[in-house]
Amino acid sequence: MDFRIMGVDSPLFSTLQQVMDLADDTDKSSFNAPTRTYMRDAKAMAATPADVKEYPSSYVFIIDMPGLKSGDIKVQVEDDIVLVISGERKREEEKEGAKYVRMERRVGKFMRKFVLPENANTDAISAVCQDGVLTVTVEKHPPPEPKKPKTIDVKIA
Repeated sequence: MDFRIMGVDSPLFSTLQQVMDLADDTDKSSFNAPTRTYMRDAKAMAATPADVKEYPSSYVFIIDMPGLKSGDIKVQVEDDIVLVISGERKREEEKEGAKYVRMERRVGKFMRKFVLPENANTDAISAVCQDGVLTVTVEKHPPPEPKKPKTIDVKIA
């Protein structure tokens, strides 16, 4: 039973939902079927929107990250071709006597993966988070110089 459907969305019911999801995941008879946890993570990945811009000398990835600290965000390169931006937004601790009336802000893990073009220089990547916006800049390799024609001396026999 999903308590969120019934309009009940409090930390207690959220924890109860996670316990029920865990029980459902372990009872699966088919190990190939995706678990609820996997599906929830996949939705979290898809729900992290990003803008990608290409400039003459770089690629820029822009993602909104309101309220996150630099320690909550990871920027990595896998296999020299995949840019991975991940992290976790944690729920703030409840103060004594306060209770949630509505919870709409997304919490939990997030991740985005981008396959970089061949001309991306993975050794020259910078990431800056300012005013809740993460900007990751991947420099491009300079274009190869065009090959000059080879001149061959003609010998007279």
